[in-house]
Amino acid sequence: MSVMTGLVFMVEEARLVDPAIVAEIDAWVLAHPDSTPFQRPGWIMGVAAGTGQKAKMLVARSGGGEILGVLPLTFIKSALFGRALVGSGFAVDGGILTTHRKAGEALADAAWTLAGQLGCDTLELRGGEAPGGASWQEKADAYLGFARPLAADDEAELKAVPKRHRAEIRKGLANDLDFEMGRSKRLRDIHYRLYAHSVHNLGTPVFPRALFEQVLDRFGADADIAMVSKDGKPLSAVISLYHGGACMPYWHGAAEGARTMRSNEALYFRLMGAARARGCAIFDFGRSKVGTGPAAWKKTWGFEGEPLGYYLRTAPGKETRDVNPLSPQYRRKVELWKKLPEPIANLIGPHIARGLG
Repeated sequence: MSVMTGLVFMVEEARLVDPAIVAEIDAWVLAHPDSTPFQRPGWIMGVAAGTGQKAKMLVARSGGGEILGVLPLTFIKSALFGRALVGSGFAVDGGILTTHRKAGEALADAAWTLAGQLGCDTLELRGGEAPGGASWQEKADAYLGFARPLAADDEAELKAVPKRHRAEIRKGLANDLDFEMGRSKRLRDIHYRLYAHSVHNLGTPVFPRALFEQVLDRFGADADIAMVSKDGKPLSAVISLYHGGACMPYWHGAAEGARTMRSNEALYFRLMGAARARGCAIFDFGRSKVGTGPAAWKKTWGFEGEPLGYYLRTAPGKETRDVNPLSPQYRRKVELWKKLPEPIANLIGPHIARGLG
């Protein structure tokens, strides 16, 4: 228990097996103007069910029981990549969220205590409020976030794109690709196949299919799949999350031939229109690593990259857990993974990727 200028409060680990507590936290997160989908209990619970890792939710409450802040966490345990406590796991955001600054400090301290109890040398908070204190290292040079308001209509949306890439979008639209959205098993099958193909080309193991299934099921109407195809052949697909008036295309996959058909351009432009029709005001392209092709591609759409603040704390004398595939230590492994036959990579990849987080 702590005292904040006349306000008594405490930090507790939420009982995520209690539907009433989960609903209370979810409602609080949804009502907070600075929240992200990765701070919802459904995210960390879906991640846990889909990867076998553990969901932990720290909640700061006033003496009267009012929620003052939350910190969703994933306890990641991997024989290959070690242990870490991450907020939020398998996400690009999801750190400390509060209505009182002191509650954030208490949540950060409680998370570090929990990390020690779980045998984790590293605690990583992705976004959210800065925890503060000399023990924390801020890492703001690794990832960029890309988001901007949606335009009033399709024509205005095209004009918002720099001229050179606008021509690419027009080429994609001229290919008369079929566009559909939904949550059916068929779309899930197609999306996972395209996603697995794409990440294999990047040299990284694919996440377990159960991760996608769990997030889609737990988010319900707040998540769906968009796909474009030509003459029945799927070309590009993406799982999007909807939160706080924003559409966030998150897990994307594409087939061979997608670039020639400009199917990614068509997919995202049509998705912008669908998001606008849904009532969304923001299109959030998510994060990309600094200096990479995806970051450069998003800029061609007229999106400005904003540095994302990540916060790390590491036990004295220990090395910070690093699972960034661009790190020099993984360069050779990435190249070797690309050379694996795709069926083999897709068979063993999920067992490896569940430990990345």
